[in-house]
Amino acid sequence: MKPLLSTARRSLILAAMGLAVASSVQGAQTITMASTTSTQASGLLDFMLPEFKKDTGIQVKVIAVGTGQAIDMAKRGDADVLFVHDKKPEEQFVADGFGLARRDVMYNDFVLIGPKADPAKAKGDNINKGLAAVAKANAAFISRGDKSGTHAAELRYWEAAGVTEKGKGYAECGCGMGPALNTASAKSAYVLSDRATWANFKNRGEQAILVEGDKALFNQYGVIVVNPAKHPHVKKDDAQKFADWVVSKRGQAVIAAYKIGGEQLFFGNAQ
Repeated sequence: MKPLLSTARRSLILAAMGLAVASSVQGAQTITMASTTSTQASGLLDFMLPEFKKDTGIQVKVIAVGTGQAIDMAKRGDADVLFVHDKKPEEQFVADGFGLARRDVMYNDFVLIGPKADPAKAKGDNINKGLAAVAKANAAFISRGDKSGTHAAELRYWEAAGVTEKGKGYAECGCGMGPALNTASAKSAYVLSDRATWANFKNRGEQAILVEGDKALFNQYGVIVVNPAKHPHVKKDDAQKFADWVVSKRGQAVIAAYKIGGEQLFFGNAQ
């Protein structure tokens, strides 16, 4: 007859089994999302993701970086799903086989922020004219310079404005939207921001929105599940649940419900 396990040993085995089960459950119910600093800094994800967890039981771990960095992460298999805002690279990501279908989720707009005194006389409803005025005046301008969706948009606007020399005041911070706004506030500089992050930004100082309302400032967000054919470890099923939820009537209603000071900041446009 085999000797019975000691009480201490039995407890250790049961504890180990419990940890293994807990780890397995946690792993199955947690996905990693590579997203932009704007969805994080605006407060949207803190509002939206608890609702997603309530509906599905799935926890979302967010890594908020620039869109370019988020896409690179997903290419390496370091994320299960992308939630970003630079449509052309997103479509290329899918075309190259790294992601499953891309879907529109929501939109808002970019705005040009600058000192209320507006020394460059950039104020108006035309982003090209506004940036041209900033460059001509050699005014201080803080670029994110981080290959984010906002940085990509900024570069498109400079090009559309025909500006090749951005002026002596132009500087890249290589940082997220919040730090870029902080730097611009400290230096009384101009900066391109998404409206939602600006609405949630507290350290405004003498800064204000100077250019808005231009159709070119439209800012589209999309969701893409990372392709498990490229990275078999990707939690495709749970990631798909997030992608389906965020474009569903429920997810779109949650997005619409997020407001700061009564102002709706994101507008669902899922098809």
